[in-house]
Amino acid sequence: MKNVTFVIPFVTKKSLEKILFPILAYPKINSKIMKRLYVILFSALSCAGLQAQNKFNLLVGTYTNTCQSNGIYVYEFDADSGAFKLKGSSESVVSPSYLSVSADNKFVYAVNENGPQSSVSAFGYDPVGGKLTFLNKNDALGADPCHLINDDKNVLVANYSGGNIAVFKKNADGSISEAQQLVQHEGKGINAARQEKAHVHMVAFSPDKKFVLSNDLGLDKVFIYKYNASSKNEILTLKGTVDVKPGSGPRHLTFSKDGRFVYLVQELDGTLTTFSFDKNGNLKVVAETSILPKGFKGGTGAAAIKVSPDGAFLYVTDRVDSNSIAVYKIQKEGGIELVDQISTLGKGPRDFAIDPSGNYLLVGHQYTNDIIVFKRDIATGKLTDTGKRIGLCSPVGLVFTKI
Repeated sequence: MKNVTFVIPFVTKKSLEKILFPILAYPKINSKIMKRLYVILFSALSCAGLQAQNKFNLLVGTYTNTCQSNGIYVYEFDADSGAFKLKGSSESVVSPSYLSVSADNKFVYAVNENGPQSSVSAFGYDPVGGKLTFLNKNDALGADPCHLINDDKNVLVANYSGGNIAVFKKNADGSISEAQQLVQHEGKGINAARQEKAHVHMVAFSPDKKFVLSNDLGLDKVFIYKYNASSKNEILTLKGTVDVKPGSGPRHLTFSKDGRFVYLVQELDGTLTTFSFDKNGNLKVVAETSILPKGFKGGTGAAAIKVSPDGAFLYVTDRVDSNSIAVYKIQKEGGIELVDQISTLGKGPRDFAIDPSGNYLLVGHQYTNDIIVFKRDIATGKLTDTGKRIGLCSPVGLVFTKI
């Protein structure tokens, strides 16, 4: 048995096992050939594992009042090639703009932006088949919910026009209870058109889940709440607030990978603020810059802000006239350095998502009804257009999940 050639036509784990394990068990194969086969088996299985890990689901929440949309869409996304395919969608769900997926990947929660009739919905989620099964919904207790988060006990919702935070308990089957707590913000800012009252724009867990941060665009404040997950109706208790520049309109924030810094983008003037954050939930302004190019005179509407999976880069989108995405290198002590700023190639880049491998960044455009697939250079953070487009009615919230 001098020359042995094995043809392996499959790359899945199961098919490799079927082919190679019976061969390895054959008693007349000598140790040298056996060693080669083990190397082949290990390499092939490793490749198969990597291939499986680089496929994810992309969930997209949409507005349904401007064009034809079923609500939530599920795509399979290949993070090696940037290819995608539609797997499924919800059925006739009203404007499920922002989404939050449970840690066990079994449930999806959505805000339903519908003015005074706004609600919050729960869905069962089959990531393999891409199927969403409606479980229930409840009144948001505030108009125009625009963001939400969840853990194993609660779903927390930011109501923009309502100016409040609603907290829902999770039931054993993944559905949600009626709201157990409603935290109302009061006041106004200096911009009469946009800051006539409180406008809660986001809720975010601290990395250790001991605190919830909430940005209020109307009040120019970031609220810090102590988070008591198991409490019945005092889940959030106010620790304090931090003021930002009057008229700036805080919108979204994100934490650095080590949790020591918070990056906040302000919608109304494009300010980008860096805070230090400690284990006691204290926020302190350490730096401030603008996402607007020098000399820019058009309208601005900063939108989404996120850190790359490796924690090395910060990305921020701007809408209205700019329609751009800025790339920042994150320094050792939380400082940021502008690397690049490019067009998002559409209008209204409301949200974007970076796939978990860090290879691609996808931008959803609310007004040009598409998602642009950018290739991401992991070393430099820069983005290049792949030419790939997902045509979809008014995409608003993008989330990657495991399959």
